[in-house]
Amino acid sequence: MSVSIKTEHEIELMREAGHLLEKVHDGLIPYIKPGVSTKEIDRIGEQMIRDLGCIPNFLNYGGFPASFCISLNDEVVHGIPSEEKIIQEGDLVKIDAGLIYKGYHSDAARTYAVGEVSPQARKLMDVTRECFFEGIKAARAGNHLNDISKAIGAHAAKYHYGIVRDLVGHGI
Repeated sequence: MSVSIKTEHEIELMREAGHLLEKVHDGLIPYIKPGVSTKEIDRIGEQMIRDLGCIPNFLNYGGFPASFCISLNDEVVHGIPSEEKIIQEGDLVKIDAGLIYKGYHSDAARTYAVGEVSPQARKLMDVTRECFFEGIKAARAGNHLNDISKAIGAHAAKYHYGIVRDLVGHGI
């Protein structure tokens, strides 16, 4: 696998794609509540992406039928939005989203707690957030991707959590 070195202009476009996706995630917050279907969240989010002049990059990728992956509770990731999947009080809602801005892709997932969640769910959210920051600390000049992965895995293991090894990143 080769790595292409980006120009300052390309890096700025990548940064802007990320900021736009952040706006979409933030804009979805009021809609992530009891009684709303995951399909409705998908529709709202897709419209937000298009209103920003962007393209949803998940839609039809490998046949995926939605613009967002939305997973509830024990679903790990890549859940397909559905009218039958209704958000409930106490749910963990995982939203994975991506968009294309001027040819540059962004991709980010967030977990949202709906109302009061169980202590176990809160702990999981807290530890996974800490894992994210442990990974960022390991992302520095001279380190390898494996160093980041080890930092994340080591922190998760302290709390008896594991890593889902069947799911990996894809370079964004």
